Amino acid sequence: MPESVKSDASFRPSAETYTKHYSGQCPGQQAGQCTGQCAESHTEQYAGQHAGDRPSGPYRRQLILPAQGEPAALHAALSPHALSLHNPSLHNLSPHTIWLTDELLFSFQRCHRRAYLDRYGDLEYCDAPSDYLLKLRQDSLAHRREILQDAVIHEADYPRSNWAAGAETTLTLMQQGVERISRGVLLTEYRDGVMLVSCPDLLVRHPGESVFGDWMYVPTDIRLGKRPKLDYQVMAAFHAYVLAAVQGAWCDTSWLMLRQRGPYAVDLVDLVPRMEEILYACAEMLIAQREPEVFIAHNRCDLCHWYSFCYGLATGDRHLSLLPGVTPSRYVYLKQMQITTLEALAATPVRELEMLPGFGPAVAHKLVHQAQATLNQEALLNPSLSHGALLELVTHRRLPTAEVELYFDIESAPEQNVVYLHGVLVVDRGQGHNTFYALLAETPEDERLAWNQLMELFQRYPDAPIFHFCPYEVQTVRRLGELFGPASEVVEDLLTRFVDLHDWVTQVALLPVESYALKAIARWLGFNWRDAEANGAQSIFWYAQWLQTGDRAFLESILRYNEDDCRATHCVKDWLVAFITEKVQEIQADQGH
Repeated sequence: MPESVKSDASFRPSAETYTKHYSGQCPGQQAGQCTGQCAESHTEQYAGQHAGDRPSGPYRRQLILPAQGEPAALHAALSPHALSLHNPSLHNLSPHTIWLTDELLFSFQRCHRRAYLDRYGDLEYCDAPSDYLLKLRQDSLAHRREILQDAVIHEADYPRSNWAAGAETTLTLMQQGVERISRGVLLTEYRDGVMLVSCPDLLVRHPGESVFGDWMYVPTDIRLGKRPKLDYQVMAAFHAYVLAAVQGAWCDTSWLMLRQRGPYAVDLVDLVPRMEEILYACAEMLIAQREPEVFIAHNRCDLCHWYSFCYGLATGDRHLSLLPGVTPSRYVYLKQMQITTLEALAATPVRELEMLPGFGPAVAHKLVHQAQATLNQEALLNPSLSHGALLELVTHRRLPTAEVELYFDIESAPEQNVVYLHGVLVVDRGQGHNTFYALLAETPEDERLAWNQLMELFQRYPDAPIFHFCPYEVQTVRRLGELFGPASEVVEDLLTRFVDLHDWVTQVALLPVESYALKAIARWLGFNWRDAEANGAQSIFWYAQWLQTGDRAFLESILRYNEDDCRATHCVKDWLVAFITEKVQEIQADQGH
């Protein structure tokens, strides 16, 4: 079951609204129903050509001074002193210098607290990188090597993290006018002891006027992601920003090299102002040493090396961010109303929340009752579902209980675009037993074979409902049908048998869980996975290791995890039937009186 993240940050916030609202959350999390099964892979969280508009006027060549009395970040504050070999400050940096690196700024976009802890936190509290994260790093390095392998490149040589030495080496190469520079370091003073550090993957020489002569450099960032996400583009703008201070001239654009898509030209006219606002907010936090409040958002936090540390603080305080539906933007308004505890939220009259931006009656009812369910550790009927609506839902949609039921779960590697396992648990209530079928593609080339085996298994039980958790299985079956057959009408007829239990749970019930993901719900019901730390990301790592080593122990781990997912889905379905039956009986009893 893939566990993935998707961000949606297409707006252009002010520094204040950025701090309050830029959460990058998926729509499911905004609704308090995120399952960790968004369409993009974790690769997008970690890591055709579109040129866009090229910068013109002052953004092309001219350094701009900030207006007096206004934040430098709100104007192109590109007059800070570029460090050079002749600038004594390069060799006399204060021990209190705050190094604001591109990596730190990238982290700040995704989580302000992560950037703060990376600068001021105690590294003893850091988590070791997961197997999956290590795989992503290896994939990123391999992608970078592939991009650079055929180019003639001068590599800046300097001790690791010695930014001053790296800047000297890079500046020497730029003055020499070499064609391409990798591992380059660009430094410039920003404000109040903050030094900006830009390390673009590649600096490429182009014709143009700069302090070096009739040439200038253009930055390129190599990213493992497939899409030119906003945080990637912001970093490309940051490289151009610092580079302009170093070479005394703006480049026309800044480039991203994306996996599969190739080169992407970043629109600096649009992105530099956005980047400046983010940069200013990040520098303000670091200068003031203002530690951001803990806020747990699983789609952003799960791969973070500070996750255990922050999660421990959040659970100790019973922080509201652990409550489904409490997004960063909603939390701002709850704090303004001094609603910062489960007890306070559970006791808040719904009408007091209804008029708040981003709430409304449905969200207000759900949040208050979600707090009550969590506080009392009990499942509640969804307050947005009237008794009549529940009876109609049960009557017309029905949650089938059949003699034979199928429970279906998929394992896939989105970055390879391959589905490597279809797991199906066949529950035969009439015979009183169940059987797990693992339809495995031992190599990516076997994907079609595994798909055909799945179709044969579904045809063997033509009347059996097929239960799954979240839309991913439906989306994938439809996609594979288009790729391998059968005809679309056959696939669509098959999909009428699919029952999404996540949709049913979130429509009908409020549970005392931190998220409406399968693991959270099944564990609340008492179900345990045999590999406690197994997840979709780990499954992807295991499959990569199997392909690399041929060690079948990795396949066994995948099959065990997937079977447990199918059995957990079965557990949720049985509980849901019992819960709905109980609530319907209560309603009918009340109506009888």
